[in-house]
Amino acid sequence: MRTIDAIAQILKMEGVKYLSAFPTTPMIEAAAEAGIRPIICRQERVGVGIADGYARATNGSPPGVFAMQYGPGAENAYAGVATAFSDAVPMLLLPLGHPTQRDGVFPLFSSLRSYESVTKRVELLNSPGRVADAMRRSFAAMRMGRPGPAMLEIPADVATAEVDPSVLDGYRPMSAARSGADDRDVERAARALLDARGPVILAGQGVLYADATPELVELAELTQTPVMTTMAGKSAFPEKHPLALGSGSGVMSGPVYRFLSDADVVFGVGTSFTRHGMTTPIPPGKTLIHATNDPVDLGKDYHADVPLLGDARLVLRQMIDCCRDLLQDAPRRPAGAVAEEIASARAEWLAEWNPKLTSDETPITPYRVIGEFMALVDSDEAIVTHDSGSPRDQLMPFYRAGGPRTYLGWGKSHGLGTGLGLNLGAKLAHPDKFVVNFMGDAAFGMTGLDFETAVRSNIPILTVVFNNSTMAIETAAMAASHSLYGTRDLGGDYAGMARSMGGWAERVTDPSQVASALGRARDATENGEAALLEIITSEEKEFSHRRAFA
Repeated sequence: MRTIDAIAQILKMEGVKYLSAFPTTPMIEAAAEAGIRPIICRQERVGVGIADGYARATNGSPPGVFAMQYGPGAENAYAGVATAFSDAVPMLLLPLGHPTQRDGVFPLFSSLRSYESVTKRVELLNSPGRVADAMRRSFAAMRMGRPGPAMLEIPADVATAEVDPSVLDGYRPMSAARSGADDRDVERAARALLDARGPVILAGQGVLYADATPELVELAELTQTPVMTTMAGKSAFPEKHPLALGSGSGVMSGPVYRFLSDADVVFGVGTSFTRHGMTTPIPPGKTLIHATNDPVDLGKDYHADVPLLGDARLVLRQMIDCCRDLLQDAPRRPAGAVAEEIASARAEWLAEWNPKLTSDETPITPYRVIGEFMALVDSDEAIVTHDSGSPRDQLMPFYRAGGPRTYLGWGKSHGLGTGLGLNLGAKLAHPDKFVVNFMGDAAFGMTGLDFETAVRSNIPILTVVFNNSTMAIETAAMAASHSLYGTRDLGGDYAGMARSMGGWAERVTDPSQVASALGRARDATENGEAALLEIITSEEKEFSHRRAFA
């Protein structure tokens, strides 16, 4: 048995079904021989994205795994790993390393040294006999506390070295250790939540990783507290629930804006409360309850009046029990009153935006596409993700996600083109779902050739490309250069490219054809075809409450 064969066997024990990869690495052959299907991407960054999307869609069980060659392969993967790290995605990275006798020789690239800042753990496998221990440490790092990518660099000579099969004896998958918060802190938090005039729960991605949606819904209903989510936490609270406000990032829904403005207490759970262009700033003057499983987040960007350190699911269960004891069957608010306020706020907001969501203008406004998509798709039966730039800011506030992991929100490190890889990984994880990514033409230019990966690998996703032939979101930043040299201009027939790569594709220029085209695209995916829908759109510059609390 070679070292890579032992690694493949451990991956099997951990439930891994797919290995996204780009040659050359012997892990591809070892995985295939072990019954793990290799998915060969066109570029490493998308391969990381496939593993990333798979991990998000499965909650890391099993995790996504990506393997690449040393040197250029490891170098090209860096941007994808940075995105996964910023969003705390539990995935395993297996770069080949240069032979041990060449380690550290200039100018050879070292994953061990180079990836330390964008992984939760990185280790060099310097001996075949240590393979089981190194893999155990990697999986433990991925799962314990705040999740994140772990990397094990495998020198080329170690990878193919013989190892005694007994190294696998006793290897068992590790489950994550979880702990709750201090009971005294929980009581303080529960009293603050129940005594509040207008509380809001802000749920982050930690609720998804803790599988804590049922507890979040139970607490919200018990206390009649409205719930908003972060971008990464979108779908942690079902957005069709009467107490759902929607999501907030650099943009936000109307209900989020109204209720967060008026809130006196904000209970953040499973969120880092990070100040970032892709998060909603918390307006001053709020009492903050902050529940997180990573102490580095407490007090990082905001003062936490009541800090709670613990797993989101356990903390929410503690809060439910404590609130129930304090309420003693006397409801904090009459059932339905908050839901009516939310419905009224949503109706008022949508009335302002309905002209956009139903517009007949040409070029087509992206909001018309989003409106038609929401009318067509049952969000509980779909997985949707955005890309960077305008498509993200147009989609996020309006799309109402279904249950957990029906939307993959991402973006603290927001490289253009990331959404395509996430989409591929999510479809591998849930082949029964209608899996869709929305991207702009600039994003397609970054990673669009990996649409061929979907075709070749029989992964029937839908990619919706908003093509406005320009970098609209950069209008203010590139005004002079564009007027002198046309620096924002882009071009391409993306539907034609998709057809040439073997997929189903259609280009839409008439707003009246958007709904039927979306239906045909969905039918194509149900027939097993990878589909691309190119919509010729306007330079839409209006966004919902963009930077409202900046």
